[in-house]
Amino acid sequence: MAKLVLHSRRSRSGRPAFYRLLLVVFLAVPACDIGLPPGNQEGPGRRSQTLGISPQQELELGRIAYSKIMSKYRDRILPGDDPQVKRVRSTAYRIVKAAGALTPSPANAEPTPLQREINLHVQGYRFEWRVNVIESPQVNAFCLPGGKMAVFTGILRVADNDDQLATVLAHEIAHALAHHSNERVTREESGQVNVLLEKRFDRQQESEADHIGLFLMPFAGYDPHEAVRFWQRMGQLSRGGRIPEFLSDHPSDERRMRDMEQWVPKALAAKKAFDEGHITPAPQR
Repeated sequence: MAKLVLHSRRSRSGRPAFYRLLLVVFLAVPACDIGLPPGNQEGPGRRSQTLGISPQQELELGRIAYSKIMSKYRDRILPGDDPQVKRVRSTAYRIVKAAGALTPSPANAEPTPLQREINLHVQGYRFEWRVNVIESPQVNAFCLPGGKMAVFTGILRVADNDDQLATVLAHEIAHALAHHSNERVTREESGQVNVLLEKRFDRQQESEADHIGLFLMPFAGYDPHEAVRFWQRMGQLSRGGRIPEFLSDHPSDERRMRDMEQWVPKALAAKKAFDEGHITPAPQR
């Protein structure tokens, strides 16, 4: 997951400090059970996913954490009329719109073939999509529970074009849609955490976000082939000596490239089927 501190500084225990912030915030959020109850479900990677936070708690968790992080970087948040901000927001909202059209709504709870492929569970959840750009050399981005995002300008210098920027944002949006932070905080709170198993768990979530993000790209009008090229560039940076923050705890470059090359034709085929009317979008509210 592209994480603010999620992929940069780590706690002494070896786990990302960012999730420790989310855990602290979660413990301060009043207990409530609005919407879907927490529990086990089949996650986006067809694995068992345990969510211990209710939809309302997840939304509030993201709100509070975002406020804390934005306060920390308040002197470096770029204004809304900055060209970089306009570019990031335009790209992000195209992806969000595509995600909204392709996920079930209460009026259409039956999953489409595409929904079964990416296996998202968003009914009962509310997203407040928002994105800010922070002036920083960090090669990084993040999306919190509930949809609030930030992009550091360092990663804009790596993305050659809007398709590659969409790769980053679709990956981050996928984490929110898949409730990955909810799942991670649940595991942290349980106290049953093994460092080696957590690294494997990190890689599972990253692969799921790659998969979902890649499928979202063509539906938002972006070329998924550029996702492969973007991650190749990121891999080259990591081989330069210092691993970029954005790549910490991710699958190996070889595994990521192999998976994406297999998913690209499937994503394009899904878009073609959608354009031909074989996949019906969910009704918009």
